[in-house]
Amino acid sequence: MSQSKRILIGVIVLVLVGAAVLGIEYLRGRNSLPDSAGEVTLTPGSVPIYLDGVLVAAFTPDALEILEEVSFVDAEEGKPQDGWLLRDVLLSYLSKKQFSSGTKIVVSSSTRNKTIEITWEEVEKQDNMIMFDLSNRGTLKLVSLLEKLDTRDEWIQDVDRIEVISQ
Repeated sequence: MSQSKRILIGVIVLVLVGAAVLGIEYLRGRNSLPDSAGEVTLTPGSVPIYLDGVLVAAFTPDALEILEEVSFVDAEEGKPQDGWLLRDVLLSYLSKKQFSSGTKIVVSSSTRNKTIEITWEEVEKQDNMIMFDLSNRGTLKLVSLLEKLDTRDEWIQDVDRIEVISQ
């Protein structure tokens, strides 16, 4: 076998091994946020998730980067809003069986003194685009195409709490 054939085979083997490693790592981390099993520790800037009054998880905006990004253009100013669906965030920490169409989800900001209550049925519909977008300050804002959450005055900026109230 000639020298050039051995080099070519070596390069092909390296590429295949590299692709296999990258593929495995991608599949391992694709649909899972950091493990929230056990005791939940709140850190500055994290958003706690409560299920029926019990703290079950917390996440920081950085943790959302592994989720699929979505976007829409807001009707008020025609600016793109890019972020992560609230549905995907909740399903990363809670089981789908913990939700029914009447499950209430309350998203709030204590610094802005704003709260919105929406149902799982509204959150689950992708067309409503209920999502988190990063503000210029690096905090999360809840935006949507829903009529009750489609203008800047209605958005929940500086989100610092999510409550899931099962029915």
